[in-house]
Amino acid sequence: MGGRAFCGWLVSLFTRNSEKAAPEGNGNERMSSAPRDGSARGNRERPAGWAELDEREIADILIHRTQMRGINAEDPPEVSVRTILGSPFTRMPVWKDSIDNIIGVLHAKDMLRALAEPGATPEKLDIVKIAEKPWFVPDTTSLREQLNAFLKRNTPFAVVVDEYGEVQGIVTIQDILEDVLGDIADERDVGVTGVRKEADGSIVVDGDVTVRDLNRALGWSLPDSEATTIAGLVIHESRSIPEERQAFTFHGKRFTVMKRIKNRITRLRIRPVA
Repeated sequence: MGGRAFCGWLVSLFTRNSEKAAPEGNGNERMSSAPRDGSARGNRERPAGWAELDEREIADILIHRTQMRGINAEDPPEVSVRTILGSPFTRMPVWKDSIDNIIGVLHAKDMLRALAEPGATPEKLDIVKIAEKPWFVPDTTSLREQLNAFLKRNTPFAVVVDEYGEVQGIVTIQDILEDVLGDIADERDVGVTGVRKEADGSIVVDGDVTVRDLNRALGWSLPDSEATTIAGLVIHESRSIPEERQAFTFHGKRFTVMKRIKNRITRLRIRPVA
């Protein structure tokens, strides 16, 4: 079974079980009336996170724009080819002038197919021409609505925008399933850019690394409800914009500011609290 078919089967399975097990009423009533011992068939087969699909929004799980890898349409095409071939991702957004102007989504398969044409070379490739049209979705869309939209459109990738149309990041069907089921090994199951383990056991992290990505990479559970990035988390918890070498302890970790540029925390060191 292919990855897309598996996702569709998985969604239909849990949706079907949810409908069978849930009594009439609103979502909160369904959750509160469900047996805690898992005796209902639906609860036995459905992950606990599935019930939160209506409560959580794309903004809660998106790959933030600061961590989003993309292709500049104005770069020489051979540079874009190298970028795609050197990336662990099969799809990358294509932008022009600024990241807020995404004009396409390039699939590695489409690029390789174009390069296989007679006489084709990386230098002659028209990246914009072979890119797919981008699909923009509001960051306030619920995870259930977006999951259903992915399946209906038969595509796993969307660009997320806010109410003003500014790009916030990207979301994939894999992100939603992982939010429900936990990590699933896939094309993005690699080390997080901007995160480095030191010999002394500490972790050096760029400030724009998202809390969610850091949690996934290291198996941590830092809260991401009040801040998207790790720098934002430190600012939120300290209620200040810390100076370099300032340190704070919270959530079982010791955070030390290594570098600050103007009002931006650009690098931190994190150690577990003994």
